[in-house]
Amino acid sequence: MSSPHAQLPLSRRGFLLAGTGATAALALAPTPAPALAGPRPFGRFGSPARRLTPRTLYVDTRGRGDHTTVQAAVDATTGSGWTLVIAPGTYRETVSLDATRTETTWIGASEDARDVVIVYDNAAGTLKPDGSGTYGTTGSATTTLRADGFTARWITFANDWLRADHPDITGTQAVALKVMGDRSAFHHCRFLGHQDTLYADSLALTVFARQYFSHCYAEGDVDFVFGRATAVYEHCHFRTLDRADLAAAPYGFVFAPSTARANPYGYLVTGSRVSSEAPDACYKLARPWVPSSDATARPGLTVRNTHLGAGIDAVAPYTNMSDSSPWQNQRFAEYRNAGPGAEITVPENRPQLTDEQAESATREACLGDWRPWKEAC
Repeated sequence: MSSPHAQLPLSRRGFLLAGTGATAALALAPTPAPALAGPRPFGRFGSPARRLTPRTLYVDTRGRGDHTTVQAAVDATTGSGWTLVIAPGTYRETVSLDATRTETTWIGASEDARDVVIVYDNAAGTLKPDGSGTYGTTGSATTTLRADGFTARWITFANDWLRADHPDITGTQAVALKVMGDRSAFHHCRFLGHQDTLYADSLALTVFARQYFSHCYAEGDVDFVFGRATAVYEHCHFRTLDRADLAAAPYGFVFAPSTARANPYGYLVTGSRVSSEAPDACYKLARPWVPSSDATARPGLTVRNTHLGAGIDAVAPYTNMSDSSPWQNQRFAEYRNAGPGAEITVPENRPQLTDEQAESATREACLGDWRPWKEAC
């Protein structure tokens, strides 16, 4: 099992710039060609001729599976308990899994998330082809997951929309993944984008969806991990991007939870790390999101036993999204963090849990009777 402190994964910028020539400079690199690109594109997970189960479908851009796109495979399923095994490749499409297709599993066949990439480039301000308006933040998502019991392993979810290409668009939110289902788990996955990369949410204000992210990598700049889910991020790596379009800090914010007031748990980050390719102290760790759809929200975030790099502003790591909802009135706390971004220089700006309080700030408390870490690969 890999460590969040292992070598930095190939970032979104790394593969966005892998092409040649002006027209390819911002395109994804060609389909990867690892060992599985040979006669066994699905590795140890079977094939259409040797299905693991009758409810296993195989996806491959080169036509060696049941379907060539992820959405076509999703559409071919009905009910619960399906598994999609996805061969190495770049799947340029939007994908939507509705609430009826529960207990679904998606597996990246090479067991390396860099090889299986689901990507598109809509932003909130992108005009819809039918002329009905813009996509909005939710509509911009490359992948949208509404079903309970979803699990993904070794997959990259990306949105490669770039501000520099669209100076006329002000709605720059561009979601890579929006997940709303309860008991949604992601193991060894990557989430790549800029603003609003990973939208960990729920289906309704009164639904407290539980989500678990283990050994994952997420990068972005503005509010790039956000939403109202009860979400645990364990052994994850969050990386803040540089901003050539800005001359002064803050460049952005890592977390922007919008936890419903009635929900006792928001986001828990544990045993993880935050690094940056931006100058020191250019990022805030978090700001609370109190959306117009839930003016009574009381965002919750606990960051514990986590390494905060120099990119985080240690003097003032939190800020307001709206002055009417100051961060000090929310549920933000830290516990035993390390690194230059965790240095406590102004104590009132760094609320700390006591040892006794920390005993309740655990994955077990957040996720209740669901134990997804026991299924981690």
